[in-house]
Amino acid sequence: MPIAEDSTATRADPALHQIHAAPALVAVGEDLRAPEDFVFRHRSYKMPSLAANARRPIWHRYIPPMASSSTTGTSLPIEHVLAELRAVLAMSPSVVLLAPPGAGKTTRVPLALRDEPWLAGRGILVLEPRRLATRAAARRMASTLGESVGGTIGFRVRGETRVGASTRIEVVTEGVLTRMLLDDPTLERVGAVLFDEFHERNLNADFGLALALQTQAVLRPALRILVMSATLDGAPVAALMGGAPIVVSHGRQHPVELRYRPSTSGAPVVDSVARAIREALVDDEGSILAFLPGAGEIRRCVAALERSSLPDNVWLLPLYGDLAARAQDAAIAPAPPGIRKVVLATSIAETSLTIDGVRIVIDSGVSRVARFSPRTGMSRLETVRVSRSSADQRSGRAGRTAAGVSYRLWAQEHDAHLSNVARAEVLEADLAPLALDLAIAGILDPSELRWLDPPPTPALSHARALLRQLGALTADNRPTGHGMAMAAFGLHPRLSHMLLAARDRGLGATASAIASLLEERDVLLRSGMRPDIDLRSRVAILADGARDQGVGIDHDAVRRVHAQARVWREQLGISSGERIDVSMTGRLLAFAYPDRVAQRRAGEGGRYLMRNGAGAVAEDPGVLAGEAFLVIADLDGRAPHSRIYLAAPLDRTDLDEIFSADVEHDDILTWDASNGTANGVRRSHLGGIVLKEVPLRDVDAEALADLLLDAIARKDGVALSWTDAVRRLQARVMFVQAFDSGWPDFGDAALSATMSEWLRPHLIGARRRSDIERLDLTGILFGLLTWTQRQQLDELAPTHLVVPTGSRIPVDYTDPSAPTIAVRLQELFGLADTPCVGVTRVPVTLQLLSPAHRPVQVTRDLAGFWRSSYFAVRKDLRGRYPKHEWPEDPMSALPTSRAKPRGK
Repeated sequence: MPIAEDSTATRADPALHQIHAAPALVAVGEDLRAPEDFVFRHRSYKMPSLAANARRPIWHRYIPPMASSSTTGTSLPIEHVLAELRAVLAMSPSVVLLAPPGAGKTTRVPLALRDEPWLAGRGILVLEPRRLATRAAARRMASTLGESVGGTIGFRVRGETRVGASTRIEVVTEGVLTRMLLDDPTLERVGAVLFDEFHERNLNADFGLALALQTQAVLRPALRILVMSATLDGAPVAALMGGAPIVVSHGRQHPVELRYRPSTSGAPVVDSVARAIREALVDDEGSILAFLPGAGEIRRCVAALERSSLPDNVWLLPLYGDLAARAQDAAIAPAPPGIRKVVLATSIAETSLTIDGVRIVIDSGVSRVARFSPRTGMSRLETVRVSRSSADQRSGRAGRTAAGVSYRLWAQEHDAHLSNVARAEVLEADLAPLALDLAIAGILDPSELRWLDPPPTPALSHARALLRQLGALTADNRPTGHGMAMAAFGLHPRLSHMLLAARDRGLGATASAIASLLEERDVLLRSGMRPDIDLRSRVAILADGARDQGVGIDHDAVRRVHAQARVWREQLGISSGERIDVSMTGRLLAFAYPDRVAQRRAGEGGRYLMRNGAGAVAEDPGVLAGEAFLVIADLDGRAPHSRIYLAAPLDRTDLDEIFSADVEHDDILTWDASNGTANGVRRSHLGGIVLKEVPLRDVDAEALADLLLDAIARKDGVALSWTDAVRRLQARVMFVQAFDSGWPDFGDAALSATMSEWLRPHLIGARRRSDIERLDLTGILFGLLTWTQRQQLDELAPTHLVVPTGSRIPVDYTDPSAPTIAVRLQELFGLADTPCVGVTRVPVTLQLLSPAHRPVQVTRDLAGFWRSSYFAVRKDLRGRYPKHEWPEDPMSALPTSRAKPRGK
């Protein structure tokens, strides 16, 4: 379907007007992703002006042909492929059906298949991604048959079931199918499973399809599986289903004019949407569907519009998942004559539903998704840009029943930066429910199933670790009896575990209330600010009959919470007379969120440290200010300090009782570099939370030695006494080792690397810096030599050499390749050859000194020095030291260390 960028473009091109009005518009060619040529009844029209739009036609995956019936008639586009679909399903157990929104696939396909012979009397399951769509689809089909829901057509959503003995078609949410497959993998009473709106790629849909395909492959080859979608790329799904045939429906879409209205930089999305709504109410006709990211923005936008001077015939209707059913029904119902509806919706209204009378769409361009981080172990809601397919779905809502207009609140050039499709939920979600379901299904390796996108390993590993902590899985990831009981609730495993733990403690009614409250968005409303973070205030509303708490109460939400709590109480077998105990809120919450028990950081106001090591902050703690311990139910998951949205205080006695088996006791040793002392404490901790520390009297000597060794290695206020004597021994051994690898390496790098071997034993019993400084490092290193090496060391690397005068001159081995002695030249008279040391007889470097001990010559060839250089040196020294002997023949002269005798 071609899209006009603005009304001015339509007026500028009469042919474009003609195409928009053409009732028989079809795409030519097999490439449905980038149509540029269009043909309608009697002539062909090339549209180069729309080539730039080829990347973003609204229904670009589909061929929009027109039948002879009127676009305003009762015949739906899907009718033209129903015969083909029945024929294909008669031959193939798996089929993909591609049909644009509004084609009628949700309600017409199940009715068309209900009498097929391959059903053999079995029923049809139709899966919808949301409860609203589930109820609406069932009612529409029942109305088509002239019946009420619960007859031929029924539905099941959590907390509500409308089926009867004569029900042949059940519309269910995707999670219901998962439970049915886990309870009965054969699906014996089901002949066909229809996955509607599969392009949304919900986790339950992906998992349900994987389980259904396994059932079909192993247990029920005749089970029909039909995947239906509006914007899905059908080829990968068909391949996943073993090469299933693809049936493409001919859609019927009225032209939609796109108007780009970039918001002012920094302007809140609510203000931008409200401004666009006011503009559309003046400039355009029909009801309005506005997309906002969440319920909070919807409420603020409604408030902003109510402050405006809107016409009397304008109704403002919110539409989001947690809205009461009757309010949802009002939003999607046709408007009374003369009334213009403004429906403010989340992404819930993108697919599945047709909202009668909508000819204007306002798209904020953002949506809110939950993203799980294995690093933090938490999910957080993020406001993200919509994908191109979602933007096209939204715009298409304006063209369901007549020509419409779509306001996009971003710049046109930003279209190129939109991702093609949204990421599958399995890649973003908390996988704890999936991990438990996999275990119950006996699937240890998810690769046993067929997935479009397999569950990410890190997120699945984290989910299994949580389930083991909750007692739902064994060490090898098999379900425990407790885990099986948890799965029966259909809740997140955290809440299921809390319900079961509460029942055993006589607190089932309180836990049911808490679980229901956590499933609901919030029962408190406060204009202009966020409600307080204390969960107990919500529990008190349920316990006290929704009395005024000083804030607005969403009474519809309270009724839903009460209704759901009754379901949990019944499932737990709790007496209706059991009272809700508000004081137990934190205690019970700790069973659901054991990893989010948090301790207040000393001196840091509302900052807390959670058991999992992550930080959290209560920006406005209210009555929770000063609480030593909290259990956090909801937070944004952002590093380094997540903002706390919902929590309850936890008594220390409750913490000790609940987590007594999890508390660890460690002996902690620390080195105080300022005073050179090792200190020890016995620390009791729950993960990252320190519960108690007491001085450690009996310090483990081995652990203390390791601490001191680490402090020495880090040079943290303590060091070994590397005296000259130690360095001389080190150099002597290094000299010998340079020629004999059998000797130990005494180099600094080698000694540092092996410190734990040669030094650690001598640190046993040490505790202070002075103990380390008193160590006899020379003796320690000498002890590293074997008995034989100790005997050989003086021979191979003597500490001193005796020169002709009898003086013992120390040998410097700092350079292992050139041992050196510094000796007065006169003491070597009569010595013909250079002294040698070592096993290879290395010549010693002679640093020849004057009588004043100043260097005059360096040589390793003493004989050569006597023959040549000596005479030049003699001439110089005779002038400077005339009182000393400087013989012409040094080889025959007597060595001396003194001057001439007096008188000579």
